[in-house]
Amino acid sequence: MKVTVSRRAHFNAAHRLYRKDWSFEKNDAIFGKCNNPNYHGHNYELIASVTGEIDQETGFVIDVKILKDIIKAEVEDVFDHKNLNIDVEEFKYLNPTAENIVVVIYNKIKDKLDAKHKLEVTLYETPRNFVSYSGE
Repeated sequence: MKVTVSRRAHFNAAHRLYRKDWSFEKNDAIFGKCNNPNYHGHNYELIASVTGEIDQETGFVIDVKILKDIIKAEVEDVFDHKNLNIDVEEFKYLNPTAENIVVVIYNKIKDKLDAKHKLEVTLYETPRNFVSYSGE
């Protein structure tokens, strides 16, 4: 029997969507307000969902405290109150779109989980705009 355990987290971060190899005009046409040279911020909401078999000894799929600690160390401590373009190594050469951010977060969390667990990460950039990634 498979069960999914989810943990919600939050971080605030700034970013700018642009490509260094494009002109300002092309970046502006593609990314609009998100191309602001002075950056802009979001209050990101994150849901990490781990699916697996219930351990017969503990009754857990995963101890939620372990999941909480992974998210804190791998996401909140790294991304919160940061400029993603400047302060986060993964985005020095990767455009920090919601799509790219969710894949980076997924990889950071997945690396810390037991391989038997399936992971899905949903990232809300705004209450109405969100992306999900499950490694596929």
